[in-house]
Amino acid sequence: MQDETCPHKKTNLEIILEDLGLEQYYKDKLPLSKILEIDAKAISDDLVKCKSDLPWYFLKKLTMVNVTARNVKYTSDCDQTSETTELDFDDLFNNVETGESINPLDLITALFLCSDGFVQQEMALKMSMCQFSVPLLLPNCDTTRCTLMLWAMRDIVKKYRPQHLLQSKGFIEERIVHSQLPMVSFVRLGDCSMSKSEILNKLLSSSQQYHDTFVHRNIECGDSPRKISNGLTEITWYLPCGNKNMDIFVNPVAVANLHGDITSFETQFSFLCQTSEAVFVFFDNLDDKCKLLINTNHKAKIFLVGSPLSKSEKSLKAIKTLAPSLGLTKTNIILRTKEKNDADFVQDLKKTVSDVVEKSKMKMSVEQMVGIAHELGILIDEDCPECQAGKQKADAITRVIQNIHNYKENQLPLQGRIWKELTCLEKEEFRLRKAGSENIEQYKSELQRKKKEMRKKQNSYDMSPAMTYFIDAISSPGTERCYFLKWMRINLDNVSRTKLSRLRELYKEKCNTSVNKDEIKEIDIQLSNSSLGTEHFFREMGQLYEASVSLPERGLSRKQLQHLPELCAQMLLDGFPLELVDGDASNIPLRWVSDVLTKLNDLASPKNKIIVVTVLGVQSTGKSTLLNTMFGVQFAVSSGRCTRGAFMLLIKVNEDVKKVFNCDFMVILDTEGLKSPELAQLDNSYEHDNELATLVVGLSDLTIINIAMENSTEMKDILQIVVHAFLRMKEVGKKPKCQFVHQNVSDVSAHDKNLRDRKLLLQQLNEMTQAAARMEKKEKNKSFTDVMVYNADTGNCYVPGLWNGNPPMAPVNAGYSEAVYELKKTIIHLLGKNETSAQTILDFRKWMTSLWNAVKHENFIFSFRNSLVAEAYMRLCTEFNKWEREFRKEMFTWVTKAETIISNFGLDAESETSDITGFLTRLKSEALSVLSKWETKLLENLKEYFKQTEGHVHLVEGYREEFSNSAKSLRREMERSVNNQLTAAADIRRGMNELDKIKENQSKEVEKAVFELIAKCQQKNVQMTDAELDQEFDKMWREILKKQSLSEHKPEDIYNSVSYSLRNNLSHKGSRACELLNENNLKACGSGPFEYTAMRWFNRAKHTVSKWLNTEKSVQKMADSIIHACRLFVAEKIQQKSKYHETYIQDILHIIDERLQQNNDVTTDIDFEVSLKQHICGFAARDFQKMHEDFLHEHDPYRCLMKDKEKLCADFKDVFHKRDQCQKKAKEFTEKYLKPAVEAYVNRYLGNDITDEMLTKEQFSTRMSFQYAVLLDLLSKDNFSKYLYYINSYEDYVKTWILDQIFQQFPDAKSKFEFEDRRLKTSISNINNAINKAKRRNSSNLQMFVKDMCKELHDKLAISQDARSAFMILNQADQEQFAHWLTQSVKDMENSLREKFKTTTFKMILENLHVKPQNEMFKRLIGCGKQCPFCGAPCEAGGNAHNEHFASLHRQRGLGRHRWDGSEKLVTDICTSGVSSDVLFSCNETNNQWHPFKRYREIFPDWDIRPDGSFQASDYWKYVMTKYNRNFADAFEAKSADIPSSWKDITIEQAKASLKESFNKN
Repeated sequence: MQDETCPHKKTNLEIILEDLGLEQYYKDKLPLSKILEIDAKAISDDLVKCKSDLPWYFLKKLTMVNVTARNVKYTSDCDQTSETTELDFDDLFNNVETGESINPLDLITALFLCSDGFVQQEMALKMSMCQFSVPLLLPNCDTTRCTLMLWAMRDIVKKYRPQHLLQSKGFIEERIVHSQLPMVSFVRLGDCSMSKSEILNKLLSSSQQYHDTFVHRNIECGDSPRKISNGLTEITWYLPCGNKNMDIFVNPVAVANLHGDITSFETQFSFLCQTSEAVFVFFDNLDDKCKLLINTNHKAKIFLVGSPLSKSEKSLKAIKTLAPSLGLTKTNIILRTKEKNDADFVQDLKKTVSDVVEKSKMKMSVEQMVGIAHELGILIDEDCPECQAGKQKADAITRVIQNIHNYKENQLPLQGRIWKELTCLEKEEFRLRKAGSENIEQYKSELQRKKKEMRKKQNSYDMSPAMTYFIDAISSPGTERCYFLKWMRINLDNVSRTKLSRLRELYKEKCNTSVNKDEIKEIDIQLSNSSLGTEHFFREMGQLYEASVSLPERGLSRKQLQHLPELCAQMLLDGFPLELVDGDASNIPLRWVSDVLTKLNDLASPKNKIIVVTVLGVQSTGKSTLLNTMFGVQFAVSSGRCTRGAFMLLIKVNEDVKKVFNCDFMVILDTEGLKSPELAQLDNSYEHDNELATLVVGLSDLTIINIAMENSTEMKDILQIVVHAFLRMKEVGKKPKCQFVHQNVSDVSAHDKNLRDRKLLLQQLNEMTQAAARMEKKEKNKSFTDVMVYNADTGNCYVPGLWNGNPPMAPVNAGYSEAVYELKKTIIHLLGKNETSAQTILDFRKWMTSLWNAVKHENFIFSFRNSLVAEAYMRLCTEFNKWEREFRKEMFTWVTKAETIISNFGLDAESETSDITGFLTRLKSEALSVLSKWETKLLENLKEYFKQTEGHVHLVEGYREEFSNSAKSLRREMERSVNNQLTAAADIRRGMNELDKIKENQSKEVEKAVFELIAKCQQKNVQMTDAELDQEFDKMWREILKKQSLSEHKPEDIYNSVSYSLRNNLSHKGSRACELLNENNLKACGSGPFEYTAMRWFNRAKHTVSKWLNTEKSVQKMADSIIHACRLFVAEKIQQKSKYHETYIQDILHIIDERLQQNNDVTTDIDFEVSLKQHICGFAARDFQKMHEDFLHEHDPYRCLMKDKEKLCADFKDVFHKRDQCQKKAKEFTEKYLKPAVEAYVNRYLGNDITDEMLTKEQFSTRMSFQYAVLLDLLSKDNFSKYLYYINSYEDYVKTWILDQIFQQFPDAKSKFEFEDRRLKTSISNINNAINKAKRRNSSNLQMFVKDMCKELHDKLAISQDARSAFMILNQADQEQFAHWLTQSVKDMENSLREKFKTTTFKMILENLHVKPQNEMFKRLIGCGKQCPFCGAPCEAGGNAHNEHFASLHRQRGLGRHRWDGSEKLVTDICTSGVSSDVLFSCNETNNQWHPFKRYREIFPDWDIRPDGSFQASDYWKYVMTKYNRNFADAFEAKSADIPSSWKDITIEQAKASLKESFNKN
């Protein structure tokens, strides 16, 4: 009994698997996804340094069909070559190989044993393409059983021309496992000095070109001992090309080769004997073992092949013994003599094999060998349960197919005529080519009705049995599903191959010879009808799903199909392609593909980032082959299965290169050929190619443009299409990378020789770019590199021909594989340098949806506003608005502080050493410095923003200049405003100084008189009563008034000042302006409403009556808006109760000029401008005059002196009686001077604080969010009068709406209290600090104490200058005591104000705020104020310096009061439909001439009106107009609109959904 402690001795298989690092895959098989994933090894040129690298090196080379894949030598790190060159005779013969190399056959056997069925299939296919032999019987040396590799060979398809088809030029194309061919097998009995495999290679190679089909001892590592591959039986096929001079065998033959001695592998030998036409037995010596040849039950003829060592007596005796039993003749024995060289020997062998093949009676396919294998106990790889289950399910679907066209009509009915009609309807819905003179919205509604009918028709079909089986099968567990889909592909290819191959050949022939387009078109239809692949079943699945989506949400039929997108998404992850573009219908089933991608994102998250690579080129130039070679994928490439439409496939990116790509998957897009023969002769070929090219270029991060040199004449047409596609993408912010691949260029010096060609290509590309730019009206693009990332030196790859010789026996050219590998490295390097982050799958979905909708528009360059672009633009606007808010806030704080300092000028140290003019100059200089700093900060923020890789910032690169200009414009605006505010504050302070000096002199006189009176009364030494003291004080007061010359301050004539500013403003407008100014007195202007009648201008301009009426309305509307803005400005200034300053009227004139400039599309003349300015200046001057007079009255010295009489009298009595008045005076000072200053401080900041708080809300973050919120609110209110108010008086409505929002946000005192309290705490803290600092200074008297305290507060609180004179007669009071009571009073004041703030609502204090939040917010959110010239939708463009206006949601022109000529009915057309149609419009700007709507930009160049992204996009206004049709008609004095029937079905939920879609709020 074996000792249990004895260690387990490893078998050869275990040792080999361990050496190769494959032991983990022996049980859990290596999946295809692991091989295809992009890892560091995929692009590494490092040498193989250890055995565990060998499998991956082999697979890497094999997937790229490189014929050097079997060169498996490795260089160990520890293998150091001796540096000495001295000859060591003792070591000369000892220095031999250690034998540690792996035999290639061992490596291949190990990989087949460790791989799953799909990897085995991939390996067998690629080995066959390399003309390597593939395993027929795979041994397992641990179990001594072998496996027939039928499944592994299922994917090998061969095309050849046997002798009987020479005359007809026909060919056979079929799966090799189905081919019934004679098989000739080669085996070895005992040892053999000849290399059987090498002899076979010579047998199968032409004299001109030798190829190692089989591994033999004389290839690299071929002499390494075989440890696990003995018993491996390989098979290859010789297939003739139909040329007698080139074919070795004129008929096809299978050649099998058993490695190892047949005495050790009797099962394999028996199998070959029963399946082969002939078995050639190689030997050196025949001994007792030769009995095996007699004992075997065989059907094959036996041929003995002896080496020069076979001439022994023993061998001759054995042959004599065998001859009768085996029926040997002279031809059955081939002996190689020493005199016969290899060539002669091979020639003899070739003749014998050729005779065997020609006389062959036994032809058997690999598939037919299964029975024999079972009898012999040989395993079949297809016998696994999952494979058999998948086969049964696939067979159940495909076995009933007789006529493909009929089958598709019966079993796949949804994708045929109905789907094609739906496609036509969808495209017409966008392009409106056939609308003619019909009402556009009625026409679109009719199209919508037809679409619903088509969907209804689709839903009327029950799910066919085939689709029921198909959906059930793909719902199977993972491995079974993969087998099912592969079986489906195999079965369907087998069904359609024969007919498709013939049709394809006929089609090519007709394209080259026939001029009959109908004939070609007919064959094209037959090709489409005869094509049937798994994509048709998935297409049907997509149509079933899309049709079900139109059913009620809770319906059973809909619910039953909701799982389909997830099934398809899982298959994408499993490596199966998804059809993006249906090549037959030229359409994308958007809902289906979008939902599949959504589910894919869910399944992959959080690893959901992708980069996209696509290939474009002429059909049959090897695009699919290029992708298959580069990435190891399997896009259809046979002549029977040409790509139609576009397919996407996912390849996983390994963790080790994720940091390079910053993505989780690479998406590969394969497309049908541009200018393809299928469509070249048909009417819409150019349009189809344009659509496809634009889509795939738009979806890609890198585009490979495939150019076959033999098709160079077609290159120019393709490049034109490609350039248009790239240009369109550049216009929407995407600048893809580009790589040109020139195929079939074999010269090694191609790159250098083609330098001139590359320059010529770039020149052509530049010319095409300029031509395309002219067509697309984007002339600023001058060169190809303007629209895409392309380098003429590195952006071209030269690839030699695919085959090294003539197919079908030619292997893939090693140069082809190496060139494609270099291209792969270049592509990965380019993608690794990507400046932008990889997009998520959801981003890809959004981009695809928007892009395809744009493609469906005829002239779609102007119509592409992608949801991702909108999101990126929204983010940019939000960020810029945040920066602008910070800038404005900083400048507001700075200006407020500066104005406070100016108002306190005279109290601080600064004012004691300079005059106010010099101080103002220094402030302005400081302001410029602060403004410049913030401008730089804004521009730096913008620069940094565009550097980031997240958030798709590259998509809004085109807006960078606009926002940069907006930053500069903001700085200019702020500079002007700051300078004006500083100048006004300084001038007002300067004017106040005169009054203050009068007051100061008065105070001194009063103080002197009071002290004299006190001294006089105290000299009487009599205790005087208060009544007596009052009499004495009155007497003194009368004396003071007599001495003072208190003449009242005369007010300035504001009208003169305003008139002067107005004349200056209009001085450059010519004599007409001066003449008009002289006609009217300013005092007579502005008293009534401004009405634009334009009669005199009408007479002079010779307008038509209708044009004049339209002009009058638009001009009046603009005038009302400007007047309103100016009234707001005047109201704000009056609220401040300050002295008038000339900058006020200058600001008003600036507002007018700015608004007139913004509305330069409204036709006006100098008469209108002067009239408007006189009107506004008239009411402004009137209001400012009153404000100025009120201010002077309030600050009149005499009045101020009289106000102080009682206080002075009380002070006089207190001093006389020597009472302590510190508490009283502290309270008085606090109430009279500090409290107003604190309240003013809080109110000054409160408006700005509330504005900032409101602007942080989502609905106010950008103009688009603002519009969305306003429209959503209107919908929720469901009130016609509000809609009418919004449409008729947009600005007034939104101002009111903003104010309502503020009131909602701050409904009570408590909601705003935190802002007031914060400012209150700040000011109280400042006051207490000032008191403490004044105490520490030990001022000489109370007056100095107060002055010191005010100095500390000079930049914080604006305290009245009168505060200094409040303590003149109490100068000797106790400062310590006063400071104590003052601190107490301040505390009381704080509590008092806090209570007041808690009970005062926002509405109550609104009038007192220095900054009105509603006005400030309106200025920020109204933007340029432009409205769509057709429907009145407001512009939402960000920044103030944008070059183009746009609105997310346009409305019916009828809501802009447009009506149909003749009927007077309101127009239902929407601008976003008009720009896609052939309808015309007329207006003042077209001189009432009809103009095509498509070319609206010729009339309104600064408006960008994009067609609706979907039919539902305008549902909001359709719903509103439908609901209030009669109301609008009455309000506009028109007849009700003819509402399209489909509008009546729109619900309020759909209206909300359309709003979300339009403003990208999903």
